[in-house]
Amino acid sequence: MKQLFNKKIAALVLGATLVFSAGVMAANKFGKPKSVIHVVTVKWKEGTTPEQIKAAITGVETVAANYVGIKNVWTRAIKVQGQGYTHAFVMEFESEDALTKYTGSDAQKEWYKVYLAIRGESTTHDITN
Repeated sequence: MKQLFNKKIAALVLGATLVFSAGVMAANKFGKPKSVIHVVTVKWKEGTTPEQIKAAITGVETVAANYVGIKNVWTRAIKVQGQGYTHAFVMEFESEDALTKYTGSDAQKEWYKVYLAIRGESTTHDITN
């Protein structure tokens, strides 16, 4: 009887170990890139047209095409928080240095001709690891 009890305990321990191991092996793997994510949320000036907004958001892609330090962009906001904020976009820079050099660059100045004319308010968050 004692031998049967020990086998049941051993089976339970083995089963629990396998379940735990499977959970550990199935854990999500993620990276911590050194790139910089530049996240901007926007509230447009009153009277801004959908066409003007589209031009400004499309301009994010134009900036990326003209500035070597930008790796990726996201321009379709799924959810934007904050009263009156309706759009958001993200630029991924290769490094903090690339972001620093972007500020005041010709690419930024050209885009700002369209963007700043209709931007009411914006929030900016620069994030890296």
